[in-house]
Amino acid sequence: MKKMPVCVLTVTGMLAGTVAQADTLGQFFAQSKIRGQIRSYYFSRLYGTPAAPNAYAYALAGRLNVLTAPFLSGFRIGISFYTANAMGTLASNPNQVDKTLMGDGASINALGQAFLEYQDRWITARAGDQLVDTPWLNRVGGRVIPVTYQGLTLQARPIRGLALSALRIFRWKDRTSSHFTQDNLYYYSPSFGDYLYGGPNVLPASYTSESNGALAFGARYHWHTARTGAWFYQFSQFANLFYWSGHYSLPVSSVIQPFADAQFIREWGAGEAFASTRTTLFGQPGQGVNSTSWGIKTGVTFPHGSLWWAYDATELHARALGGGSIISPYTIGYTADPLYVDSMIQGLAGVGPGHGWRVRAAYWILPRQVQITAGYSQFTTYFTGNSNWTHFNISYFPLGIFKGLCLRDQMEVGNGGKKGLFPGSPNHSFVYNRLMFTYRF
Repeated sequence: MKKMPVCVLTVTGMLAGTVAQADTLGQFFAQSKIRGQIRSYYFSRLYGTPAAPNAYAYALAGRLNVLTAPFLSGFRIGISFYTANAMGTLASNPNQVDKTLMGDGASINALGQAFLEYQDRWITARAGDQLVDTPWLNRVGGRVIPVTYQGLTLQARPIRGLALSALRIFRWKDRTSSHFTQDNLYYYSPSFGDYLYGGPNVLPASYTSESNGALAFGARYHWHTARTGAWFYQFSQFANLFYWSGHYSLPVSSVIQPFADAQFIREWGAGEAFASTRTTLFGQPGQGVNSTSWGIKTGVTFPHGSLWWAYDATELHARALGGGSIISPYTIGYTADPLYVDSMIQGLAGVGPGHGWRVRAAYWILPRQVQITAGYSQFTTYFTGNSNWTHFNISYFPLGIFKGLCLRDQMEVGNGGKKGLFPGSPNHSFVYNRLMFTYRF
């Protein structure tokens, strides 16, 4: 008698487990989840100087997420498809296209997630292409397509309030790419079109060594009104990073709830990718990675709103790469890091060593439907000058038959900074507007 192939045995076992957990195949599909989004985004960048043409971009995009019902006592399969199309709106002059929306192409189609998951009371494990949600490795919001990663993730919940995480990332798919690559935001990759890819500090085109990805371990703990978390990241060929954060809300009976947050970042390492190419950051070559940052945040929440103030500082290490700059291979230039002081498109990690402060207010003028926010950020740095950013946002979430719809308009005005911080700086203001329509189903 011939032996059955392993794959046949595997599929047979999976189907048997499926039937055991769902009486019929129809019930299995009924218990599976299908979710999606439709996004219509229009971005405009107004530089106020003839030296830099204004840039615009439009994209109509969709996301389709499928998560199967559990089989074999805890296994599930997840798949996500992302698509975006400029709908013939790309300007004939490439310099007039805001390439941060969806790159320099007319369309993007990507299988962003394809993973096998196992979940029980204690652990959740995933293998494959997936979204990741950690402080320095995350999906990067604000665009039509999220960032996804290829690798292994594990979360454990050994006791109430404690969550442990481990990740091994091999490749990633950037927000303007249709495929996974072994690089990061410091690589010279003009083919993506997104000129924030690496910001102003990129490795030379001659550097072709593939990145070995990242390894991360994290622990988070929540107890009553306090929570804290600590993470270690090893960004292969770039840096090692330790990150700690803490939050505490004062347990008062008043409708006004005060809170305080703190964070600390420490980085070290040889920075082999930079050293081997003699790459400088902010014009500062340095010897190895040596960065120290810290921040505080305090404010209040009240019915339908909040108000807070924050301060972050990155210390100057004169002999270190970039004078002590934060090395963040997967968030630099994207304002997707966990630092408190940032703006819509700028953050302390992107302007180099120095300090900054931010104030932000948010209020639901129509509870659960209309929210307005306003913020102001100011940076004082050693190498990119002093700049300030004023931000406004209004969001509308209809109820009833239109539940799932969101209309949002964001605008930011940037001023100051050294020449080259943004087109027109420091003599001209930079006005950035993002009009976004999202429907979730």
